[in-house]
Amino acid sequence: MDHMGSCFCGAVKIEVTGSPAAMGYCHCNSCRSWSGGPVNAFSLWKSDAVQIKSGAEHVGTFQKTPFSQRMYCKLCGGHLMNGHQPAGLIDVFAATIPTLRFAPGVHVNYAETVLPMKDGLPKLKDFPAELGGSGEQVPE
Repeated sequence: MDHMGSCFCGAVKIEVTGSPAAMGYCHCNSCRSWSGGPVNAFSLWKSDAVQIKSGAEHVGTFQKTPFSQRMYCKLCGGHLMNGHQPAGLIDVFAATIPTLRFAPGVHVNYAETVLPMKDGLPKLKDFPAELGGSGEQVPE
């Protein structure tokens, strides 16, 4: 299924195609600081499933680490997505895609949480092993 999304002002339009590779919550300090919230809802897509349909000239990028390329609209500051090039994935922020039925399956970087959540989902200390983390689960 295809979904369209946009930045806060609508100048940048993005399309995601198919189904996300994963959905969940990130509790790391970087995501909390970037999102302005205690947790960030993510939807991970293969890189070729995400396209900027219009407004590419308004997309800015900030790269704090080699793993993350955070993209935002230079007009309104609205957050769009976070490229994870080493993994071939793009995290399109769940709130950016209003028609996506958000179905989280995991919590990542839960060791850094400031908002404990009791929802029965797996809580990973950091990242899954296949993405370079320990894959270690921590108690809910």
